[in-house]
Amino acid sequence: MTLFKAASTVSLLTLASRVTGLVRDLLMAATFGATALTDAFNVAFRIPNLFRRLFGEGAFSQAFVPALAHTKETEGEEATKRLIDSVATVLAWALLFTCALGVIGAPVLVWALASGLKQGPHSFEAAVFMTRWMFPYIGFMSLVALSAGVLNTWKRFAVPASTPVLLNLAMIGAAWLGAPWFASMGIEPIYAMAGGVMVGGALQLAVQVPVLRRLGLLPRIGLGWTALRTAWFDPGTRQVANMMVPALLGVGVAQISLLINTQIASWLAPGSVTWLGYADRLMEFPTAMLGVALGVVLMPQLAGARASNDPERYSAMLDWGLRLVVLLAVPSSIALLVFAQPLVATLFHYGAFKDTDVSQVSLALGGYGVGLLGLVAIKVLAPGFYANRDMRTPVRIAIMVLVITQLLNIALVPIFRHAGLALSIGLGALINAGALLVGLIKRGSYRPAPGWGVFALQVFAASALLTVFLMWAAGGFPWVAMRDHALQRVGLMALMLVGSVAIYFVALWAAGLKLRQFVTR
Repeated sequence: MTLFKAASTVSLLTLASRVTGLVRDLLMAATFGATALTDAFNVAFRIPNLFRRLFGEGAFSQAFVPALAHTKETEGEEATKRLIDSVATVLAWALLFTCALGVIGAPVLVWALASGLKQGPHSFEAAVFMTRWMFPYIGFMSLVALSAGVLNTWKRFAVPASTPVLLNLAMIGAAWLGAPWFASMGIEPIYAMAGGVMVGGALQLAVQVPVLRRLGLLPRIGLGWTALRTAWFDPGTRQVANMMVPALLGVGVAQISLLINTQIASWLAPGSVTWLGYADRLMEFPTAMLGVALGVVLMPQLAGARASNDPERYSAMLDWGLRLVVLLAVPSSIALLVFAQPLVATLFHYGAFKDTDVSQVSLALGGYGVGLLGLVAIKVLAPGFYANRDMRTPVRIAIMVLVITQLLNIALVPIFRHAGLALSIGLGALINAGALLVGLIKRGSYRPAPGWGVFALQVFAASALLTVFLMWAAGGFPWVAMRDHALQRVGLMALMLVGSVAIYFVALWAAGLKLRQFVTR
């Protein structure tokens, strides 16, 4: 399987998850709008996701996948299976302990993340209640991350990439059927979403099990103290744990930044957390389809190249990934900056979602758009360090960016309010990606292939034409006023997007860019 085919598989399945995610968000926006209670749900859902970055696809995956790929490459499948069993045992016990603490300490966690919710006592209590119901979600998702790391190392990319669709479907069912049912029983309708999250987490784990069993890789989790002690002292497990320590610091820095931003947003106008949440969902479209897809595919391949001492293949894979990032992230960034309001209006402007909500989400989306290239590039550049088992350099850079981001918040939030938070994150991502790139080049791990100058000019020229077209499309139609003509607005949006894709890629072709070079890698 070529890198492009593997990345395309992950990207297309990620597209399916993002489309269902948009349907989920559209239903939530129409059903609940942007209120203090939707802020409470977003805070409650963010808490288990914060811990998920520690035990799931964040620090754990950054340490586990390179160690797994190295063991598979150098020690064979028997040693690899032993590593999977040992790591799964330790992880399961750690998750059980963490979930119990999380349920008990929910009030402290909500206060730490969004003390501004106390301005409305009911919203704070709602956030605590939903946090307690959703906290065990991290248990499901962390075991999903373990399974995904194994399947991706064995180049089974489809199942891990498709599982987020199940969460979205469960939440769609909760918003569509659960919320009205709760309302008819006199229960706060937003609580139905917490049930949808838990069902979605269980489904995502359940679909991984048959695939792992067919491969003979289903982890055996030890239940007794002796089994836990044996697993903990396994050399492979200790290696993963040692690699996780700096990775935890790096992820912890990112989560501190998220915590600070959520705290600030909770003290702004009611709805600010929700506005940022919807903007973040739209920004995740390009970051997930491109950045996450490339990171998932490249991580085990880069680790394998390092294990087999093949620096040329390692550098060539990074170069291919970065060119693909520039090719697709630059036009996406332009769309988020220039075409934000039409996108938000078409996707969310229904039911309880007001005209002012469209404006506020659009402002935040523009802030994220400034740094989209950096946000996507990090997903390619950071695995370049993790594959080398270097967790410390990304951590040092992350700490520097955390300080810079908060200084930017001090300057930007008083002027742009919640949009200032998004803009600070975007600018910080550009700095982060630049520092990672310089680090890889300086140590000789990445050597840019010839032709970057011409390639950059080709992308710039095509992007300039795209900008002109999108500026015309954004101002030429009454996107917000078309609220009562939903089908007409959706059809017009589809036409504009098809036109944008055609203009951009025809311009690249006219400039002499050969797209086949990205497919044949």
